[in-house]
Amino acid sequence: MSLAVRRVTPAPVPPQAQQHMVRMRDGILLATDVYDADPAVPKPTVLARVPYDKNSRYVFFDRIAEQFAAHGYVVVVQDVRGKFRSQGQTLGWTGEVDDGYDTLEWISRQPWSDGIVGMFGDSYYGFTQWSAVAGQHPALRAIVPRVTCTSNGPGIASFDTGSGPQPPWLEGTTYQAQVWTDDSIYEFDVDLTRRPVLAAYEEAFTAIGKRSAGFDLIVGGIPLPPYNGPHPYDARPVPVLHCVGWFDNLGIAHMRDVTELARRPGWAAVQYLIADTIDHENYFLEDAPVAPDADHLLDAAALETMLDSYTGPAIEFFDVFLKGVAQPESLPRVRWKLGHVGWRTTSAWPPPEATRTELYLTQPSAATAPAPGGTLARHPADGTESAQWRYDPDDLVPSAAADTFMLLRDRADERRTLDRDDVLVFTAPATDRPLDLAGPVHVVLHVESTAPTYDIFVRLLDLAPDGTARLIVRGCAQADRPREVSIDLGHTGYRLRPGHRLALMIAGSDFPNHLPNSGSHESPWRTTAPKASQQTLRTGSVHPSRLCLTVLPESGEEPGK
Repeated sequence: MSLAVRRVTPAPVPPQAQQHMVRMRDGILLATDVYDADPAVPKPTVLARVPYDKNSRYVFFDRIAEQFAAHGYVVVVQDVRGKFRSQGQTLGWTGEVDDGYDTLEWISRQPWSDGIVGMFGDSYYGFTQWSAVAGQHPALRAIVPRVTCTSNGPGIASFDTGSGPQPPWLEGTTYQAQVWTDDSIYEFDVDLTRRPVLAAYEEAFTAIGKRSAGFDLIVGGIPLPPYNGPHPYDARPVPVLHCVGWFDNLGIAHMRDVTELARRPGWAAVQYLIADTIDHENYFLEDAPVAPDADHLLDAAALETMLDSYTGPAIEFFDVFLKGVAQPESLPRVRWKLGHVGWRTTSAWPPPEATRTELYLTQPSAATAPAPGGTLARHPADGTESAQWRYDPDDLVPSAAADTFMLLRDRADERRTLDRDDVLVFTAPATDRPLDLAGPVHVVLHVESTAPTYDIFVRLLDLAPDGTARLIVRGCAQADRPREVSIDLGHTGYRLRPGHRLALMIAGSDFPNHLPNSGSHESPWRTTAPKASQQTLRTGSVHPSRLCLTVLPESGEEPGK
């Protein structure tokens, strides 16, 4: 029985858009929609360059265009090279610098354009904004990258988080196979339990009748540089409004962009941040789990409800930097949502009043027992303590969500995962007052393994009085020797409410989000017999394994005892 594959082809161009085929410098034509253009009244333009069909319900640009047009902007939406109605080779993350420049040049020469352009959009169409920054066209005056990052490329299956090598990200690999095979999108289910894992994707390519070049780069470990000009960090700064999701699966990499640009005076002067309690697909913590009639990807009324919060910050930003109708001082530098509380503003991120605190992993002998397990304490135990956990490729630790792009849609209870005997769990005492996390979180672990290569997955969870456990942040790293491992868990704004406790979980797998480790020098894509292993965590004053938090002082500076 052959694999069921559904091919997604272009949706109709809406009647309110006019499609143009815009010529790039090499002669390739890119399909480009223009909304609300009037040659008699030249206006600033908002540009988005997308690989997901500019006319699809998924990107809903017909509705986005109405929002921007109502505030006096022309909207231009383009299928990137090799996707849907556009010509050219299908290989993501390549060619976007030049294509972005040429599209900006075309816009600036149109009679309906006043020569000023801003860019807007999520994920890959956030990356196309950074590519346009690298191209340094003078018409580009501001960008609003949402839930995205500068650091991915066609041969990379994980994001550069600063924690060193990462376990291969299967969700990213499946995305390459489904989106970047040709001009269409192919929807199919991948049986990731097959061995070798590669065979499951080969079955899909056989059914489609062609291959994804980006997928082959991932499996071959062949990276391609995404920028053929300066890295955006080194390009001419333009005002940027980062729209970050605390639960976004690209959030670690996005916040790395924010913190890196804050160190560069030119960029720091024009950088703004909005951080919301959203995941990659713009589901909100306060709505989780999401009811069907509140699901904006499925329900038209829910989409209408979401549109103002989705486009509003960008319109406000563009009114300052494209139209000049308000001064930059009118915009808060940082607007961030504290989970379970609401919006706050501050002059910088983390908030200047936030402080760092460390909780040490103690009583590891109890860490393999059901929660609460070991203890997160204010001070390390004297000497050395240790605990072991196993990696079993035949019994993998389940991921926080089957699809972390939609982490909050269901927001699973992870208590059953915490109670597995192949994970380590350390918990802090229950709080008697709110504990507000506001800034970066990372762990430092002293680990060794019986295998030549091993993975470490860490989750920080909110353990409620009723025993339910919900994800706050997560991170991972891959190692090949005994060492001290620092793992970035990203940034967050989250209130741990009274009676709740922090729980730190450490595991050797995260399936199906990440490719299981081979446990040997064999390729994890091609192995038919991955090897089990045992990992040892060392802690105590000699090997101070610890959780590092950033907290607001008014919420209490002592989450552990």
